[in-house]
Amino acid sequence: MFDNTDDIHPLLASAPGSTEFKKLRKRIVRNVREAIDAYGMVQPGAKWLVALSGGKDSYTLLAILYELKWRGLLPVELLAVNLDQGQPGFPATVLPEFLERMKVPHRIEYQDTYSIVMDKVPEGRTYCALCSRLRRGNLYRIAREEGCTAVVLGHHRDDILETFFLNLFHGSRLATMPPKLVNEDGDLFVYRPLAFVAEEDCARFATAMDYPIIPCNLCGSQDGLQRQQIKEMLDEWERRSPGRRQKMFKALTNARPSHLLDPSLFDFAGLDRPMPRD
Repeated sequence: MFDNTDDIHPLLASAPGSTEFKKLRKRIVRNVREAIDAYGMVQPGAKWLVALSGGKDSYTLLAILYELKWRGLLPVELLAVNLDQGQPGFPATVLPEFLERMKVPHRIEYQDTYSIVMDKVPEGRTYCALCSRLRRGNLYRIAREEGCTAVVLGHHRDDILETFFLNLFHGSRLATMPPKLVNEDGDLFVYRPLAFVAEEDCARFATAMDYPIIPCNLCGSQDGLQRQQIKEMLDEWERRSPGRRQKMFKALTNARPSHLLDPSLFDFAGLDRPMPRD
């Protein structure tokens, strides 16, 4: 599958040749293809804005999308976009230099959302919700300006599971990040092609490729985040029962409304016994 060829994209040109890495890469490619196919992400004439934060997940997303394009399996145009949110100490030159070197079409946008978050969020509260809303709004605006049809995000399987449990424990609802949705204005798709990919695989891939990882020190500097607590709970379950995460994720793809309690999803009132046969 991974023959050495002269026309491989620069994002993948330095891929390790070990058997272990080839298996990892093949698994991620397969997982992404399955998500794209299962949720019908490819539309005719599509142009995707690929959100690139500089973290392990977004690097993995970008590389695998280019892998699929190189293999003729993803007929879409890609534009990598980084939103520099004005966070103190953010290494502003890392991503533009990397993307230039990798010959990836890109746009770097500066918007000081950091100051807004620090001003609006009371001390002791988490920054994530407001930070995410401001970032998403800017990505939608940039997508429109660039003629993109979709905003593509690097959320993976573990993000989706954690969000499910956050909604379950703190929101009293069964919901999570969908792999595909339409934004509130109805003019853009939002895709998560890493939906079937484990976070551990993203970390191993990005590390092996030696991509210049940029940590997020804004929310990462806060202790006791609800999401972090969920992650620790899932880690403990995984230690006790290896494979638990994948089983729980599989359950999200196998919902049975008739075996839940939401009358808006299943007509319990209209449920009747079949007529007895003579």
